[in-house]
Amino acid sequence: MKPHPLVTAFITGLMIWLACGSAAQAQIGMSRIQAGAVPVTMIYPTEAIASPVSIGPFVLNVSRDAQPVAKVHRLIVLSHGSGGSDVSDHHLASTLARAGFVVAQPLHAGDNFRDASKAGPAAFQTRPREVTQVIDALSQHPIWSARLKLDQVGVHGMSAGGVTGLALAGAQWRTLNLVQHCNRVQDADEGFCYQGAASGTARRERQASMLRAQNVPEMFLPEEIKTSYGGLTPQSGNTEVRPDVRIAAVTLSVPVAAIFSTESLAHIKIPVGLVTAKNDQVLVPRFHSDYVLTNCRSCQQLVDLPAEHFDLLAPWPEAVAREVAASQVRGGMPTPGFDAKLRDAAFAKIVQFHLKHLSPVAQIKP
Repeated sequence: MKPHPLVTAFITGLMIWLACGSAAQAQIGMSRIQAGAVPVTMIYPTEAIASPVSIGPFVLNVSRDAQPVAKVHRLIVLSHGSGGSDVSDHHLASTLARAGFVVAQPLHAGDNFRDASKAGPAAFQTRPREVTQVIDALSQHPIWSARLKLDQVGVHGMSAGGVTGLALAGAQWRTLNLVQHCNRVQDADEGFCYQGAASGTARRERQASMLRAQNVPEMFLPEEIKTSYGGLTPQSGNTEVRPDVRIAAVTLSVPVAAIFSTESLAHIKIPVGLVTAKNDQVLVPRFHSDYVLTNCRSCQQLVDLPAEHFDLLAPWPEAVAREVAASQVRGGMPTPGFDAKLRDAAFAKIVQFHLKHLSPVAQIKP
């Protein structure tokens, strides 16, 4: 006999309260490992006292290289945005850690604050594989292998990290989808279509490159732009679309999504939660977040913030915010008067989503 929905809701709420409450006073540890060539920042609960640590213009309250709490935890892999890093997502990572999760933040190759030479389709291909590489490395790590239960792993992706999350959930994308999308709506979605091409010359060159494919039959186009990446294609008798079946729940914040096919979004089976920003000009919601919600049956909107794209990052020093916004084709400045408490509440919903869809920490025995 199935329990009454009210009973189920009460038990779920109780487990969330227990998990969050037991870790409410937890300090935040930070250490770094290597997953092959991929640097990874680990954020986790610890009993060691945290203190302010300055990393460039960012200040984090962490205990460096501290021992993790001696329990077994669930893992969340956090995929940063294009040209991003671990520090600008630290507030979300620490919020997850206070709820009992261990968070791994890979620095995506060729698409990070030090090196953005592969930003776009090249990095979109490698990002999901790097997440799998991180999980594999942690499963063999001398410390973390005994502290993590990796049969169910959560993923969170922000902006370009949304490609990571959707691909690992099973969605497929093609460079041709990007080209066709931008040929249709290049002005309406210019923040995405001309990302990294802010000058007039660069914009014209990209536009000309995309227009070359506009009236060419697909059979005559180069194979590399027609190839599908990300999820698996469902086969007869096997509907699994995840490239890594350990991925059990995904959350996204203002994701890149227009490049995914509607069919593959419909094939996603695992739960996916979205935090959207109704004032986003960098990734216009109707082409990205709303597109996912319309076509993915297992996806749900967690909250729609009265925010711009980078309001989802924290900490986000004013000087960094202005520098990054100046590099955007459109949008990107902090929203005047945006209440940071709304972002905190959105992060809490992300935590609750993963606690609900991954086995709660309280149910995992060391």
